[in-house]
Amino acid sequence: MNTDTTKMPCLDAFKAIACLLIVLHHLAVYGPMSDIAYPLISTLLDGLYQYGRMAVQAFLVIAGFLSAKHLAPFGVPHGADPLHAIKRRYDRLIIPYLAALTLAIACAALARVWLDKDYIPAMPDLTQLLAHALLLHDLLDQDALSAGVWYIAIDFQLFALTALLLWLSRRTANRNAALLAAAAPLVIALLTVASLFFFNRNDYWDKTALYFFGSYGLGSLSYWAATRQRGALLLLLLGLVVVAALLVEFRARIAIAGTVMLLLGFARRYAVRESRPGLGYLTYLGRISYSVFLIHFPLIMLLNAVFFHFLPHQPLVNLAGLILTLGLSIWGGAVFYRWIENRRHSHRTRLPILAGFMASSLFSTL
Repeated sequence: MNTDTTKMPCLDAFKAIACLLIVLHHLAVYGPMSDIAYPLISTLLDGLYQYGRMAVQAFLVIAGFLSAKHLAPFGVPHGADPLHAIKRRYDRLIIPYLAALTLAIACAALARVWLDKDYIPAMPDLTQLLAHALLLHDLLDQDALSAGVWYIAIDFQLFALTALLLWLSRRTANRNAALLAAAAPLVIALLTVASLFFFNRNDYWDKTALYFFGSYGLGSLSYWAATRQRGALLLLLLGLVVVAALLVEFRARIAIAGTVMLLLGFARRYAVRESRPGLGYLTYLGRISYSVFLIHFPLIMLLNAVFFHFLPHQPLVNLAGLILTLGLSIWGGAVFYRWIENRRHSHRTRLPILAGFMASSLFSTL
């Protein structure tokens, strides 16, 4: 999930809506509050359970869109050192991520006292913590410490792969200006097509960036296409590529990615930047969406345990619990954004977060 701000309110609105859908999806999936409240809102919970997770496709497209903006704003890669860009991306992700995982470990420890559910993670060992810190937990088959953290690892893989591909295209084109302008979009387009037609159709690849590069690459390509001389035609051609991929094998996630890609591309092309009534709250929620994404699952675990242990098992009470959890997730995300994500962290502020996260493994021996 890209944490950079933008002057396109619709982009922040997409992030906000996607973030809300992910939180609601997890509220529907992880009971017992949703199980007890089910008779009151069964249709809504069924829809969120089945389709809510597809909102992650919007994050993938937006992340690709913004990576193109920062790594190659005119289709020509800038910066000679991809490792520097990758390090900056890791630094931007990792401190909020580790702080949220520390909170998740603490909330899981409390939740296990009052609630016995498989989705509550066990206390981690040192290997599991290191795998999470390096964003390799899925590739190393380590159990996740919080719901949705697979996406953070995939986001980092996608960014790193894109940065390396753009650097490679720059090196290949060398000093040929015409080739340099076309090389980067061409390389990204080729891998995007390969992902849409091959990698994304095989679950074997679903722990790697290759599986998700179709959506991510569509975002990058829409950013570049939007301001080209025949940008509208290029965007429509991208849409046709998506349609062709769906004809080969229909996947709702790719249909959503294609739709978001077109909306973002045309919004950028026609400078849809002016404010709209009611967009203020969505814009703010989009800005803090990474923080909300990080901390909502620890709160879901804790509040499910509290409601199950201390309050009546009545549908209306637990429906109120679901609404309360959603509100606290947004409020907690705002607080987390202010005090953790949006701060410039020096070594003095990083060390306590890193130490707290690594010290979590000590509790597994108690």
